[in-house]
Amino acid sequence: MKRPGNVITATLTTFTLLLCLSSVRGDYCEVNVCQNGGTCVTGVGEHPFICICADGFGGDTCNVTETGPCSPNPCTNDGTCEIVAPTRRGDVFNEYFCKCQPGFEGAHCQINVNDCVNEPCRNGGVCRDLDGDFTCHCPSPYVGKQCQLRCISLLGLEGGAIVDPQISASSVHYGILGLQRWGPELARLNNQGIVNAWTSAAQDRNPWIEINMQKKMRLTGVITQGASRMGTAEYIKAFKVASSFDGSSYTTYRVEGQRRDKVFVGNTDNDSTKTNLFDPPIIAQYIRIIPVVCRRACTLRMELVGCELNVYSNAAGCSEPLGMKSRLISDGQLSSSSTYRTWGIDTFTWHPQYARLDKQGKTNAWSPAHNNRSEWIQVDLEKTKRLTGIITQGAKDFGVVQFVSVFKVAYSSDGETWSVVKEENTSNDKLFQGNIDNNTQKKNLFEPPFYAQYVRVVPWEWHERITLRMELLGCDD
Repeated sequence: MKRPGNVITATLTTFTLLLCLSSVRGDYCEVNVCQNGGTCVTGVGEHPFICICADGFGGDTCNVTETGPCSPNPCTNDGTCEIVAPTRRGDVFNEYFCKCQPGFEGAHCQINVNDCVNEPCRNGGVCRDLDGDFTCHCPSPYVGKQCQLRCISLLGLEGGAIVDPQISASSVHYGILGLQRWGPELARLNNQGIVNAWTSAAQDRNPWIEINMQKKMRLTGVITQGASRMGTAEYIKAFKVASSFDGSSYTTYRVEGQRRDKVFVGNTDNDSTKTNLFDPPIIAQYIRIIPVVCRRACTLRMELVGCELNVYSNAAGCSEPLGMKSRLISDGQLSSSSTYRTWGIDTFTWHPQYARLDKQGKTNAWSPAHNNRSEWIQVDLEKTKRLTGIITQGAKDFGVVQFVSVFKVAYSSDGETWSVVKEENTSNDKLFQGNIDNNTQKKNLFEPPFYAQYVRVVPWEWHERITLRMELLGCDD
């Protein structure tokens, strides 16, 4: 085949000439004449075809290789290529070596070390190997990076740390002509006396008792107990648990992977205690016990089990990457308002799944179809987590530097009702300062941290085109 004259080559130095053609749709060549993994495209400009070359190659047909053993970089997984003095020993010829990131090994850092081999998870935790890291799924009540901590403190119903105004109920039973008030403030484990528990009103068909912890807590279990009223045993045989962050929107507890509400087995008499653990733990400020089956009447004494979040996860200790780079956050957990396709070619689509910190490749970030302030990228963390910060990064589109310079952050517990992070002590949306180039990472902290399952980044200002790679920081609390 005769080589066309003056063919445009997709290298970093020449691709800027094609920016004005970005709205033109390209088609693949019937015969790919591009070498070394290059992609042949027609219909772009006046030229018969162009070659979009792989990193490290140039020339009209990607037939020119950059000079030097480290160009292109032979090291994968962000390994650093370092040139050494050429040495020959028989048939061995070494010009470089790859300095690998933690968690990777091999001549070209191509092997992901299985960080679970040494069984780092304790107390029955299940290890999952990640790219250069690991995570432990801890059984309740264990917490921590390696499930090394126990969250089993008695939270204060029996001891009095939880005061009367924090306890409320749907109704109250009044006995002996209204002289006995079986109020919610009496629902304390091992409470003594003639009137020593909470009992709902006989006509209450949907009874509940609620404790306001006054701040978000990690709850790992509940201890329940009945009582005796007028010499007759009364207790709750079965119950559900609901929780809330704000006291108005409640979520009924379900076991992971189940679609039905969890029904807990309660007591069998008026005096013995029954402990039920929450696995996974509940992160909430408000906790409700909802009786399902009661013996004679819904009568309850109780204690909550758990710990304060800041015991194990203060701002300094709750800043772990949540999984964008390591892929703990899967592709299916990422979505966006739209996606951009360079020249309309599917191969060069800037999917939200590409918005991973330090991702490499020709299309290695998220970019929306339009540059406006209604675009967003969303992460579903699959359960409520504590968010303490975000790291952002731009990217290049065939040599053109692109990044988000200012952005907002929104969050939600259900994916429907959203809140925007505000400037501290004001009602103004916080504008986070983003990037200044395509590769330098910018870290922003959320002060104070917030709790959410869904997080959205909303670009507000940008350079050239909205283009984003990122990592979320926080912990499982």
